[in-house]
Amino acid sequence: MSEKVTVRVERNILHLPAIALRGLVVFPNNLLHFEVGREKSIAAVEWAVSNHSNVFLIAQKDMKADDPAADGLYHYGVVAEIKQVMRVSDDLVRILVEGKYRAKLTQIDTDGSFLLASVRPTPVRPVKPEEEAEADALLRNVKKSFDELLNLNPRIGKDVVFAVNSNNDPAFLCEYIPANLLFRFEDKQAVLEEGTLIGRLRLLVERMHRERRMLEIDKEIAQKVDEAMDKNQRDYYLHEQLHMISEELGEDDDTTAEAEEYRRRITELHLDADREKKLLKEVDRLSKMQSSNQEGTVIRTYLDTCLELPWNTFTEDDLDIAKAQRILDRDHYGLKKVKDRILEVLAVRKLAPDVKGQIICLVGPPGVGKTSIARSIAESLGRKYVRLSLGGVRDEAEIRGHRRTYIGAMPGKIISAMITAKSSNPLMLLDEIDKLAGDFRGDPAAALLEALDPEQNAAFNDHFIDMPFDLSHVLFITTANDLGAIPGPLRDRMDVIELPSYTRVEKYNIARKHLVPKQLKACGLSGKVTFSQSALYGIIDGYVREAGVRNLERTITSVLRKCARKIASGEVESFAVTGSNLEELLGPKMIKPDFLNRTNAIGIANGLAWTSVGGETLPIEVQVMDNGSGKITVTGSLGDVMKESAQLAVTYVRVHADEYGIDPERLKKCDLHIHAPEGAVPKDGPSAGVTLTTALVSCLSGIPVRGDVAMTGEITLHGNVLPIGGLREKSMAAYREGMKTVLIPKDNVSDLYEVDDEVKKNLQFLPMSNLAQVLNAALLKPKTVSTRHSHPSKKAKNPVDAASQPKPAEQPKPGAVC
Repeated sequence: MSEKVTVRVERNILHLPAIALRGLVVFPNNLLHFEVGREKSIAAVEWAVSNHSNVFLIAQKDMKADDPAADGLYHYGVVAEIKQVMRVSDDLVRILVEGKYRAKLTQIDTDGSFLLASVRPTPVRPVKPEEEAEADALLRNVKKSFDELLNLNPRIGKDVVFAVNSNNDPAFLCEYIPANLLFRFEDKQAVLEEGTLIGRLRLLVERMHRERRMLEIDKEIAQKVDEAMDKNQRDYYLHEQLHMISEELGEDDDTTAEAEEYRRRITELHLDADREKKLLKEVDRLSKMQSSNQEGTVIRTYLDTCLELPWNTFTEDDLDIAKAQRILDRDHYGLKKVKDRILEVLAVRKLAPDVKGQIICLVGPPGVGKTSIARSIAESLGRKYVRLSLGGVRDEAEIRGHRRTYIGAMPGKIISAMITAKSSNPLMLLDEIDKLAGDFRGDPAAALLEALDPEQNAAFNDHFIDMPFDLSHVLFITTANDLGAIPGPLRDRMDVIELPSYTRVEKYNIARKHLVPKQLKACGLSGKVTFSQSALYGIIDGYVREAGVRNLERTITSVLRKCARKIASGEVESFAVTGSNLEELLGPKMIKPDFLNRTNAIGIANGLAWTSVGGETLPIEVQVMDNGSGKITVTGSLGDVMKESAQLAVTYVRVHADEYGIDPERLKKCDLHIHAPEGAVPKDGPSAGVTLTTALVSCLSGIPVRGDVAMTGEITLHGNVLPIGGLREKSMAAYREGMKTVLIPKDNVSDLYEVDDEVKKNLQFLPMSNLAQVLNAALLKPKTVSTRHSHPSKKAKNPVDAASQPKPAEQPKPGAVC
């Protein structure tokens, strides 16, 4: 702000230097000391003093703002005279001001060296004649409330008490009382902004009543604190007396004997020098404390936890491969590839006992036996077995423990599991590792990185133990349903073994060999109830649909409960469950057929999808509506990637319309509706590209799609078929739904090695390189087309030319690995 600025009056508008106040409100006719530290505020003070000008004092809304804008200031303030200025330091000035009159801010200039405000004096409207009775009543209430506040807070200055009691002017009291009592600055500002005297009296009564209530609560709290302190002092005095009496009687309850016992136990552990020194230091602290000291309880808990850890306790591994295979075959049917992988891991441990611990991750749908396989491995090795459930763990401290500075601190799950195992080399199962979740308390997945890294876990540091503990001898096994949900750095530390979904035959054998005998024994029905083959297959096909066998076991249990009732009531002595009486026991079949193109239909193609609980069929429907505008509608809860695949399919059909007898002009004018049934289920991913294209071509050309063909594959803009994931689960879904042929990307042929042998015996897998091959195999009666998309200069009678079309002799037979 230049020195040419002058205070001037324009139509009752004053232009004055302004000071923004933090948490402070000045009233007219009141003196107030405060300090000024901001550059603009100091500049305003200096300018006002040098030019004998008043200043405009206005409160800012946000006390944290260093340079408040116009919208950060209240609308009303006070024009004040600077009575005294004292320089405290180079950047701090203390001033004494006297409020003159109330004014309203109309405009403020923040661009200069200090705030320049345009203000209009706004006096308070006096009491109207019809308001005088109410004003008198409010004034008496103000006086009464002040007396009550004085009783609760006797530290109010005598001059303030005298001024209030000796003055009956409501205008004076409405400004003097809020200026001298400890009201919140928002309450003071509310009184200042009120433009009528009757309104100010109402506000003042309300604020004084609230202040009185707050003082009453403060007094109650202080009284309770004093009572608690008196009780603590009394208890301390009595405890000291009891201690002295015990000493005189020779019954002193000191911690010397306890400390000596701790020293003996620590010495017997034969720890390294650093760990032993740390523990003995804690023992020394304990020995100097009284038995009733709360800190002593914390030290005892810490020492007990450390001494319970299996520092040098190991079990001897039983690395008999044949025995391990017998246990795995006894407890689990099928899963040959999974068992082979586990036996290979055990064989390596037998030949190289000092090899760094391998972290095994068992990935598969729910109910396929991940947890029970880990238990079988522990039994075959002769190791202790401990299980940690990680589902829903959000707090990092649950993995690494709490620091002892917190009340109720305890070690993390891993150290607690080591105490439970009582061995330094147990098999530790980290169940549901893909269900970990991080929040503001930390990321537990990141806390597991150290424990699951063979290069680091030899010195795992739990916050509660606060000493390195060796986890390198622990055999960690983790389980997960979805490998993609595990963070990359954590997944990189694990050797993944995937467990496939069970086939229909495998479920039958598991039920016959494991589930039925187990539940017969649990229900007390051994020798009294039998299951026929048709009954077990009836349950599998009609009442449960899952990748594992968990619901199958529940359904068998339900059948046995009904049989138990018949036998317990004396109705029958034994019962045979067959396919014919299954509905009598369980009711109508619960598994309804999926919506599939089971017949040769136009505009419907059978796709395949992967989910975290196994494979599923994904049919795609297309309808065409003539006399439209070329609009494309996509429904069925499809994700962005799947919608993009639909756009690719439409583009391909438009480019190659004439090859499949599709009228390009009709394609421009008609509307297309693409739908994936089961609209409530979200669907996404690129592997439905070939299914979308096949359904589109079928609908527009009138060529039916084979009802016994399922397909999967991602497409490109030029019609190439790209590889997909989850082929094993998808093929299982096709097999379950009775498909005969599955079209797969050519680059996925190597993945057929992982497909179950039973599935390969019942399905024909045809590898596809481009969409022309897909349409040739999927459409029932392809029309005569050209191959200009492959060879622009040649024509052929089929969608693929002779060089690219598979010869009949080369097509794979059922059960062949393509």
